Amino acid sequence: MKPIKVGLLGLGTVGTGVVRIVEGHQEDLSSQVGSPIIIEKIAVKNTEKERSVAVDNAKLTDNPLDVIRDPEIDVVVEVMGGIEQTKEYILEALDRGKHIVTANKDLMALHGAEILAKAQEKQCDVFYEASVAGGIPIIRTLIEGFSSDRIMKIMGIVNGTTNFILTKMSQEGASYEDVLAEAQQLGYAEADPTSDVEGLDAARKMAILGTLGFRTNVELKDVSVKGISQVSKEDILYAKRLGYEMKLLGIADREDEQVSISVQPTMVRTSHPIASVNGVFNAVYVYGEAVGETMFYGPGAGELPTATSVVADLVAVIKNLKLGVNGLKAIVPYKAKKLKSDEQINYKNFILLHVADKAGVLAQITQVFAEYGVSLESVVQQPNDQNPDAEIIIVTHNASKASMDKVLSHFESLEAIRRIKSVYRVEG
Repeated sequence: MKPIKVGLLGLGTVGTGVVRIVEGHQEDLSSQVGSPIIIEKIAVKNTEKERSVAVDNAKLTDNPLDVIRDPEIDVVVEVMGGIEQTKEYILEALDRGKHIVTANKDLMALHGAEILAKAQEKQCDVFYEASVAGGIPIIRTLIEGFSSDRIMKIMGIVNGTTNFILTKMSQEGASYEDVLAEAQQLGYAEADPTSDVEGLDAARKMAILGTLGFRTNVELKDVSVKGISQVSKEDILYAKRLGYEMKLLGIADREDEQVSISVQPTMVRTSHPIASVNGVFNAVYVYGEAVGETMFYGPGAGELPTATSVVADLVAVIKNLKLGVNGLKAIVPYKAKKLKSDEQINYKNFILLHVADKAGVLAQITQVFAEYGVSLESVVQQPNDQNPDAEIIIVTHNASKASMDKVLSHFESLEAIRRIKSVYRVEG
């Protein structure tokens, strides 16, 4: 049995996990694909560095082109990150007829369409299961498991760092700044946490899921993004009092072939299964027209969970290789992209207002909602000893984003409203 030779770009956390799984599960993997899998060459930044996994030094190179241009290598596994330079490496590898497995969400969110078109042209596979939700096989599920259904909505916690922060704030009543510092200390958040906490990481993942779920080319610029850095412990406390948990949700939905994709802190009814997903775990909820509601839950990051998805893709590539069907499974978006306008995007809203504590203010506020056609589900006035102003909490029924923007703009000009403290989407 001729072995399948694999080149690895990167030997960080995920790359180390890939080596561990390929070498540790060799018997199981060989029996699945019908031949041994050998990691032939590994591109690293520093060939002399101490590593947590034993690797033959002769296999290491500090030049990724040594991997890409090696005629012996059948599959290139990219786990080094980066965007523009990495794209060039992958396009060259495809030109040389090599199949690609990548965990690179940034690359696939920004250049996925170009890479998949090149793969189709060269009849190569490009698989990227590990780019979204770590160890949860959500991409394969969207492509294969829902192939006979029509996906109407995808809603997910797809960033473990922000979920860890919001969980700690909820369970311990801690402030955002304190929990962020703890997340950095534990290695869950980067020294510069912007990509996670401002929702950019989640937005890239939702662009990928939206593209696959709706078969249309969702780009990063199509995703409306708001992060968690403005979420206060008071917001979370009020959410809990009303029966909600705060989560950073990616939400992609479609109606009559028109789609909207967003990432934003969202109040989720505690009875919804996604509300109980805590810590660094991820969950993706998919609503299919035929199947109804489904939810996929698991670790969203980490060496072995993510590496498991990478190696599962590697096995899929090799099976296709044996069957001679590489390059035939690529999902190239075929539907014209139609984005919803602000008038067509509807959801419930939570609004916390600080207002003058005097008669007639509530009537003014409800009049503004009525003027723009927004109906109210509940209105609660909260006493707060720390605040000389009155605090009013409003939850609306479904309202268009355009109407809500007009309401909030009108509130800015009302003298009785001292401050629009918080506005959040409400789900479930």
